[in-house]
Amino acid sequence: MDQEAKDVLSRRLRRRRGMAGPVARIDLDALRHNLSRAREAAPGCRVMAVVKANAYGHGAVEAARALSEADALAVARVEEGVVLRRAGITSRIVVLEGPVAAAELPLALAGDLELVVHHASQIPWLAPALERASRGLRCWIKVDTGMNRLGFRPEEADAAATVLRAIPGVVLCGVMTHLASADLRDDPTTARQLGRFRPLAETLAPEQSLANSAGILGWPASHGDWVRPGIMLYGASPFADESADALGLRPVMTLRTRLIAVKSCRAGETVGYGGTWRCPEDMPIGVAAIGYGDGYPRHAAAGTPVLVTGQRAALAGRVSMDMITIDLRTVPGARTGDPVVLWGDGLPVEEVATAADTISYELFCRLTGRVKFRYEAARPSGAD
Repeated sequence: MDQEAKDVLSRRLRRRRGMAGPVARIDLDALRHNLSRAREAAPGCRVMAVVKANAYGHGAVEAARALSEADALAVARVEEGVVLRRAGITSRIVVLEGPVAAAELPLALAGDLELVVHHASQIPWLAPALERASRGLRCWIKVDTGMNRLGFRPEEADAAATVLRAIPGVVLCGVMTHLASADLRDDPTTARQLGRFRPLAETLAPEQSLANSAGILGWPASHGDWVRPGIMLYGASPFADESADALGLRPVMTLRTRLIAVKSCRAGETVGYGGTWRCPEDMPIGVAAIGYGDGYPRHAAAGTPVLVTGQRAALAGRVSMDMITIDLRTVPGARTGDPVVLWGDGLPVEEVATAADTISYELFCRLTGRVKFRYEAARPSGAD
């Protein structure tokens, strides 16, 4: 084989490898649209766009660049903020869990990160670090109004704020809480949390932040000075009874792969591990290149929807590490190489999550390094 033939074969193999494996297409224009939707839903509020957990699995650096018009970004951990700073992100960055050890304070100060203080054990770390620092430290105090996760109890918050204000270099810029049940519009928990937070917050710090995505879209009384959109930015609904489309959101991630085989199976034959799915008739079965090794949920049941060449089909049998099997009776003309959409454009992630007995958040966050990410935008986005 001469060199030209080898080059042609190599290009063909690269194309085939690129086609076969799963790809997550990230629509950055949709991300910006959803940020605008958050602003529309909470007029007059500043927006702290949440990009924790690698921007809910979408890519934190790329998402942060696309969200440069947000008033601030929020991450869960100091290391996440450091990654963004090293990538050239200059937006305000708030660390929602604050420091987990004294050793993180120099990193936070060097990166000009804002820290949420939620527990008395964090306070003694601040003064020693600030004595050696060339800049001050903006802090938020978190109050637990009923979720019983992070935050000072209401009766402890005033004393904690007093101690924080007394530390040279600390600027107590805001107070926040987190809504436990805002996705349940008839649940009285949110109203109780608001009732506990409002009187206390007015005395603690100049700015208030309560609303997550569900609060932004469903509880106007929770908006305060800052809202913190998370899942809605990525085009998924925070409500079980209302779709993202109905809320004016656009899907950001479309997860795709391709059929790598189409088989003709006979009535009564079983498909996949354990033989849990039996062909009700002579029928085509497709094999697509994605599995739990890529982060697709192993517990997705037979019947979980997919799109094959844009037409709805359903899983048949158990999810394997590298493959899924698909009932192709609704797509009788399907062929090897045809595109398969797991969620995104044309197939809401919430529908797949329901079929897999999970939530959209988990589906986004669990994708593994085997999935290739492609970022698309009509206009380029800068570092900030």
